[in-house]
Order: sequence, then C-alpha cells, then structure tokens
Amino acid sequence: MSNLYDGAFRTILNDCRQLILPLINEIFGEEYTGSETIEFFPNEHFIDQQDAPDQERITDSNFTIIGKTRKKYHLECESSLPDRRITIRLFEYDAQIALDEGKVTKETLTVTFPHTAVLYLRAYKKTPDKMKYVVITPGGTVQYDVPVMKVQAYSLDEIFEKHLLLLIPFYIFSHEKRLPEYNSSTEKLSELKAEYQKILERLNKLERQGVIGAFDKRTLIEVSDDVVKAIAQKYENVQKGIGEIMRGPLIKTEARTILNKGISLGISQGISQGISETRKKTALKMLQRGRLTIDEIAEDSGLSVTEVKQLAKSQKD
Repeated sequence: MSNLYDGAFRTILNDCRQLILPLINEIFGEEYTGSETIEFFPNEHFIDQQDAPDQERITDSNFTIIGKTRKKYHLECESSLPDRRITIRLFEYDAQIALDEGKVTKETLTVTFPHTAVLYLRAYKKTPDKMKYVVITPGGTVQYDVPVMKVQAYSLDEIFEKHLLLLIPFYIFSHEKRLPEYNSSTEKLSELKAEYQKILERLNKLERQGVIGAFDKRTLIEVSDDVVKAIAQKYENVQKGIGEIMRGPLIKTEARTILNKGISLGISQGISQGISETRKKTALKMLQRGRLTIDEIAEDSGLSVTEVKQLAKSQKD
C-alpha cells in the first residue's frame, strides 16, 4: 500500500511543480517566491553492494530549485512505522544522489549532499520531530538534521493558509482512525463529505483567483480520490461518499476556460490559434498522465477524438 502513496506523492510533485515551493518554505524555512525554476532528476539510483549485484532504489523525489542560488532537495514520503532502516535508506539515497553529480578535479572528488526531509503521512508516538546524520571522517565529524513533516499535524485551514496544497491528497489520513465510524453512521459521513465539499470550494476559489491552474486543481482532486480509495478500501460507504464529492463536478481544464472566455469576448482567429495550442498542451499532459480515456480527454480539452488520437500516436512515434 505504501507504494501507492509514494506514487501519489511523486505524481503531484511532478505534475504540480510550482506547488512544491510553499512546501519547501515550510520544511526548510526558505523564502521562495514562486519565480524560481524547478529541475527534476531521475529517481532511479543503483546502490553499490560488495559481492552482490547493484540494487536499484527509487527515491520519491530528487530535484533542484534554481533561484538566487541552486539548491538540491530530496523528499521522501513515509506511511509506515519509523525504524532505523528508514534513516539508513535515506542516507544511501543522499550519498548516491551526491555521487551522481560528483566532480573530480585533479584527483579531488567533490560531492554535494541534498537538503533532505521526510513527510510522515501517519504520526506515531515513535515518529521523531527530526532525524540526524553524523558522519565521522578522518578529516573531522560532520552532522546535520533531517527535518520531519508530520502531515496529520496540519489542519485544513493551515494547509490553505500556508498554501501547502500538496498535502491535500493525504488529508484523509487525519480521519483514518474514524473511518469505521464514518462508514456506519450516515450523520458522521455527511460531516466528512461536507468537509471535502469545502476543500473543492476552496480549490475552485484559488483557481478563479489565478493562484492555481485548472490542471493543478484536477491533479489534486484525482490523486485525492486515489488515496481515499486506497485508505478506505474496507469502507464502501466512505469510498462512495467521498468519491461522489471528488468526482461529481465537471472539472474544467485550462483550455476549456480559455475557450469560454474567448467566446464571450469575441476573440479573433489569431487568439483562437492560441486556444488550439493550449488545448493540445492540456491534452498532452493528460495523455502523459495515463489516467483518462481518449474520449474523456477529448471532452475535457475541447479537441476532437481524432485529434487526441493523433496526439497519442505522435507521442509513441
């Protein structure tokens, strides 16, 4: 099950990149403004092992933020009980990330370790507030903290106030212990549904304000639905109730929104060509996600089924 949550985390990181910056600001005390560039790197690394084949390990995220300076970050998403193996695994990842970009100049190897943090979806008594690396070398001892973010510690208001929208898909973990209660009580389930309705309304408001795009909103909603299905797989009423909220409204794509504005303003042919390009870009994003059918992508992007099929074919060629 943890693989599903890891996959959900990687999806929203890669598809909603500008929403990463508020998360980094919160965890590391940075002051990124949103104008910075985020450059992702491969998440697959091969850990060297003596007397055994190299072992492939997949990190949850590995990226550099380019602003006034360049800083490399490594984030891991965990839903399991903390143990020493997590810390060891983190250090292995960090060391390999550093080696991947290491430089040798006149027989001098220089490696830069990333800024690393862990997001715990579940908080236990054993969940630490931070981790620490202590590296004892012949040249001296180096030690530094690895921050820990406990997702359940954030209320819905805090998530929106601090713009930590990447946490929304995992907000259901705050209700995990009460899932049996929600499943058996219509009244309690209605309260949970009302909370998710508010989430949608607040996301809609942010879209209208231009704070987030239609594609980002759709991604957050789709991934939230996936996580709810996974965590509430034993609770049919919860799955159905939240699913109706998350999947119910027609989620407008950026292309559809631009098209509607174009119609109301009577925009000329030149702008219409721009709309067409936006439609194609949106459809390409959806094809790359692989979540929707050709017909669904055509409906949401405003393209014809034939045009979407041609785009899909061009992706394969």
